[in-house]
Parts: sequence; structure tokens; C-alpha cells
Amino acid sequence: MTTLHWKLVIDAADPHAQAAFWAETLGYEVEDNSALIDRLLGLGAAPEAATFEFRGRRAWRDLIAVRHPDDPYDEASGTGLGRRILFQRVPGTKTGKNRLHLDVHTGPGCRDDEVRRLEALGAAVARHVKEPGGEWVIMTDPEGNEFCVH
Repeated sequence: MTTLHWKLVIDAADPHAQAAFWAETLGYEVEDNSALIDRLLGLGAAPEAATFEFRGRRAWRDLIAVRHPDDPYDEASGTGLGRRILFQRVPGTKTGKNRLHLDVHTGPGCRDDEVRRLEALGAAVARHVKEPGGEWVIMTDPEGNEFCVH
């Protein structure tokens, strides 16, 4: 069986704010899809209203992705071909517990510093967990999605 290419998709009220938060959190890059967008607009295949300016370049209004800086990407579209998270705008707000979450792993003895750094970016501490198997901090991102810092 051939392995499959995949991306994690996260629903968001403000996909661009979420992309900025997670790019900074993970050390990822916000994808630059401006060349693809310009090409599609020029062909009449996408409406201007589907775009806006984000960080000085044209972006899709309702979705944006972040990618690992070491992974390959398609230069013509800016789309990552490796570890990638896509944030898409959805109506409504988060109403329940995540069924899937990210774990962020820090270096030995660095968890507390990382938690403070993430709080400065807009995350919040939900609770500290200490169990026989280890300890970690459960946090929420700016839209309330849970993640763990180990």
C-alpha cells in the first residue's frame, strides 16, 4: 500500500489569526498562495471577493495553511507537501471538547517557559495534569481549542 499525503484541517472563526498563532507556536511558516490566487483571478476562475490582503500579500479570505519550514512545497501554488495544518472559516463557534488535539513537546526543563511564551501569544492555561505516567499542561488556543504542552 502506498502512503497517503494528508493535512490536518481545523475549523476556525478567524483562520488567519489561528494560522498566525500556530505558525508562531510551532515554528511553522504561513503559506504564501498569492501566485496561485493571482493566476486564478487572472483566469476568472475565482472572484476577487474570495481574497483579501494578509501580511502584505493576497490570501484566500476563508482559509489559510501553515507548513513545516523544512518540508517541500509546490512553488507555483505555495502549497505545502508535508506537515501542514489548514484553517478554514466556519460559521458558529466551538461548542464541545476537541476529539483531536495537538501535543507540543518542549526540551527538558523548558515546559514552564514555553507555557509563558504561548500565553503571551494568546493561549490560556486550562489546567495542569500530573499522573504516574508524566505531567503536562492543557492549554487552549485563541479560539478555545485544547492542546497539551509536554
